[in-house]
Amino acid sequence: MENPSTAPHIDQNPATHDHSPKEKLAVLMLGAIGIVYGDIGTSPLYALKESFIGPHPMDVNQMHVFGVLSLIFWSLMLIVTVKYVLVAMRADNRGEGGSFALLALMSRHLEGSRWTPVLVMLGVLAASLFYGDAMLTPAISVLSAVEGLTIVEARLEPLVLPIAVIVLVGLFLIQSRGTARVGALFGPIVLIYFATLATLGVVNIINHPGIIGILNPVWAVEFFLYDPKVAFLAMGSVFLAVTGAETLYADMGHFGRKAVGISWLTLVYPCLMLNYMGQGALLLETPAAVENPFYLMAPEWARLPLVVIATLATIIASQAVISGAFSITHQAMQLGYLPRMRTLHTSEKAAGQIYIPSINWALLIMVLVLVLGFGESTRLASAYGISVVGTMLITAIMLGFLIFKVWRWNRWLAALTIGLFLLVDGIYFASNITKIPDGGWVPLAVAGILFTVLTTWATGRKLMRNQLAESAMPLPVFINSAASVHRIRNTAVFMSASPDNIPSALLHNLKHNQVMHERVLIVTVLVAEIPYVDQDKRLEVRNAGHGFYRVIVNYGFMDEVDIPNALSGLTNIGEPFNIMTTSFFLGRQKFIVSKDHPGMMVWREHLFAWMMKSSESAMEYFKLPVNRVVELGSQMHL
Repeated sequence: MENPSTAPHIDQNPATHDHSPKEKLAVLMLGAIGIVYGDIGTSPLYALKESFIGPHPMDVNQMHVFGVLSLIFWSLMLIVTVKYVLVAMRADNRGEGGSFALLALMSRHLEGSRWTPVLVMLGVLAASLFYGDAMLTPAISVLSAVEGLTIVEARLEPLVLPIAVIVLVGLFLIQSRGTARVGALFGPIVLIYFATLATLGVVNIINHPGIIGILNPVWAVEFFLYDPKVAFLAMGSVFLAVTGAETLYADMGHFGRKAVGISWLTLVYPCLMLNYMGQGALLLETPAAVENPFYLMAPEWARLPLVVIATLATIIASQAVISGAFSITHQAMQLGYLPRMRTLHTSEKAAGQIYIPSINWALLIMVLVLVLGFGESTRLASAYGISVVGTMLITAIMLGFLIFKVWRWNRWLAALTIGLFLLVDGIYFASNITKIPDGGWVPLAVAGILFTVLTTWATGRKLMRNQLAESAMPLPVFINSAASVHRIRNTAVFMSASPDNIPSALLHNLKHNQVMHERVLIVTVLVAEIPYVDQDKRLEVRNAGHGFYRVIVNYGFMDEVDIPNALSGLTNIGEPFNIMTTSFFLGRQKFIVSKDHPGMMVWREHLFAWMMKSSESAMEYFKLPVNRVVELGSQMHL
């Protein structure tokens, strides 16, 4: 039994449904601060420092300090506030955000367009790049925070790596408790962290109030005019200040657009800029503080507590991308780009809050490899950013299609908006490319592998569906040919990938057992390109006659699939549905790699076969009772 197919026929208009989180706005804002903004909130730990002592160091003088800080302020304004909060987060797919949600939203409106294949590839590539961010953010955030111990006491340096590893392992161990519980725990901590950022910033700004002049964009322009090469290379490090912006969009379904947007405008953005300006004021007074301006802003007695607060904040920063990785993985499974994986829904109030064990442990392994392999945050900073800016650039391109083709904005306004996004993202992308030799190849290699995995699974499933359709028998033909078959009591449910044809398990059962149940339900799961399907639209039932019923179960790509629960609502199939008198029949295909006439390259067929073998069983995925399931196997090749 394959993954569910896509359902184009149900109402997929996001405006007709409301699946936003139901908690009060204040609670959602606290959760958003604790989960969504941890990533971008910890950028002050390393962004300004890397701009001056990173791969392309530069002198600490007024022009460079004012230029870099002006770039940071206006980058946060244009990328986070305008692009994501004001534009991208309006492109929600019934509350859900992220590349797959954006892809699904556009696919409904541009179905059959010559641009559809291009958009699909862009969406898959953006999702692949996001996983690179999900690995690097925990590594660089936690490591940079723990490195503050060396500012407190240089002799503590040997403890940095062991402590960072312990912190990261602990973070991934608590993921199964769910985003809501973790967010409720982390929210107050991040509030304290942001208050600390603002306080440290204000104390240092008082010593050099002229630093407020960085709000004038003329400084950013003059920086480029003063030394174009240095300014261009510096943008690769300046970009570290906006990493985490994509997470706002990917995690939007957890807390809702309103809570995420208000939190940014009223708390997060002001606190971040106060801290960056405070660091700049410190550098103007004490250029040697460039070694670690974040920690050296604080008086000596406060540095150890600051290390503790910052470490807790970086744990939370990691939570943002981990939650986003869970969301994107679940969407990829439902839309047919990944095989079935065990997925746990961790909240009764917000369906978007999930936990995927296999992704959790895979991310932990990769994060530990990065931390132990690179060893220090400065080296990790060289690898960080390129996957994030790649995702942002793709999002800008996809938003362009949405604004021009779906929302149909005024052409001049649309061109100005998207042109600005592409210009900013394009410059940052070009600057980050220079990081490839210094470690930027790592997230690109990971993204390339994941892109291959996602496209191989999607292509293999398509080829399998086509082959099954060629050999399938229409239901009316089967009913007529099986009219004289002996019928036995009770109900049989046959899971079918196609809503039109007879599943292979039904043919095999008839061939081997020579009988049929008196009531046969042929059940097909269809996944719509919207996050959730309302209960009153869950089931579609058609009486095919002679005790046969065609049942279509509709789900959204963020819904939890539960077939027994869905079928319990059947009322128009004669007697009420009773799971204790029902047998569920599943077809299990064993894929054989064909070397003579492969449907894909042979190595991709081997990859597809391994993914099929590794996927969660259909019985577990559909939540079928173990003692009521019969599996009938067959072999096939593409």
